[in-house]
Amino acid sequence: MTRDSVTIKTLSGVTTATITTLLLKKGLRNVWMRGTRPLRPGQPRLVGRAFTLRFVPAREDLATPESWSSPRSTRAAIEAMPPGCIAVVDAMGTTDAGIFGDILCARMKKRGVAALVTDGVLRDVAGVLGTGLPVWCQGAAAPPSVAGLTFVNWQEPIGCGGVAVYPDDVVVTDADGAVLIPAALVNDIVAAAPEQERLESWIMREVENGASLPGLYPPNAETKARYEASKG
Repeated sequence: MTRDSVTIKTLSGVTTATITTLLLKKGLRNVWMRGTRPLRPGQPRLVGRAFTLRFVPAREDLATPESWSSPRSTRAAIEAMPPGCIAVVDAMGTTDAGIFGDILCARMKKRGVAALVTDGVLRDVAGVLGTGLPVWCQGAAAPPSVAGLTFVNWQEPIGCGGVAVYPDDVVVTDADGAVLIPAALVNDIVAAAPEQERLESWIMREVENGASLPGLYPPNAETKARYEASKG
């Protein structure tokens, strides 16, 4: 299996909550992208490398419908997206201009993009849902992107939901939102995450059996010994 296939297979079974805990232990507190909520209930947990896009505030001479035909446009960026990536879009938290609609999302789905994550909003939501592209965003707005934003570039460092995102960082999405794993820490998190999930599942069973929390969560030395014994 390739490195990314192992990463995807492993992290697909790990919650974003567990990932934030593991990153906190490594000193990273700011990894959850604010405003990234599932557009449709029940979207699957997804894992992919970040493909970044960046908007800045609208400037009237640049943010025009004609800009959609520019070589530096969202349309051109979509054609550069590799299969399996997660498109992460810095929309500056703008909620009154939809960055993408159904046609662009349909093309992303056709290209094999795993998901779209943004701190902004989308338009043509009924059509977007119809494309089947999983989306995490702040909701919907009818006006197009140029009503409030200017698209500037792709595959460069961005800020999405207050989190610094670099191309090829790993993004994990689930019902709690979208979490970033810095590329340099991916192997560490992949190695540690399954054991953390097993430990927390064991703790949950202890709680269901009536155990009290002090010394159990977080586990003290005695609890850790009981957990290790249970694995045997």
